[in-house]
Amino acid sequence: MAKGKDVRVRVILECTSCARNGVNKESPGISRYITQKNRHNTPGRLELRKFCRYCYKHTIHGEIKK
Repeated sequence: MAKGKDVRVRVILECTSCARNGVNKESPGISRYITQKNRHNTPGRLELRKFCRYCYKHTIHGEIKK
């Protein structure tokens, strides 16, 4: 049996350019991805370059709180 908290946790990645600009006429929403990370290997916030379907380009998606 595992003790304490799980090592692998589910995180939500959100587009930083959509969130920064807010939801305006150009971007109808905010791109979000769900993934997992290892808490021991990456204790800080996760940032990945993913495709944003609202910006129509690859942007940095950062980890947000649930």
